[in-house]
Amino acid sequence: MISLPRNPSRRTHPALRSPMATLTIACICALSISPAAAIERTVVTEIKPLLMRAAEHGDSHGVLAGTGAAYAQRRFDTSRPIEIDVRRIRTLPQAGCGRLEVTTRQQAVLLDGKRQDQELVYQLSFCADGRFPQE
Repeated sequence: MISLPRNPSRRTHPALRSPMATLTIACICALSISPAAAIERTVVTEIKPLLMRAAEHGDSHGVLAGTGAAYAQRRFDTSRPIEIDVRRIRTLPQAGCGRLEVTTRQQAVLLDGKRQDQELVYQLSFCADGRFPQE
């Protein structure tokens, strides 16, 4: 680990004098700010396409649009999007099927007169062909 002087305005550590070191530190800081912001989300009007993709590829990320999203935004008095993340927890014996964990999030939801972020996590079994697995 680099040891920095107590008063950096007077002295600069030799490792920080290099432009490459400065660029590296800036990149590390930028990457560590918000890894969730780097997720590319698919706009969906229903959750089914996200479930199918996660069953096949292991995960999917979306944002809900359409009448369902509009209803939730009115109901909870927020304009923030409803984000949906789905990940395959394990594969099932039936080909193309998996046990999925679904996480939905919405920020600044108004409940009982207070603004707060809401998150709902649940699991279900689903297949890449858009059906529930056979028992």
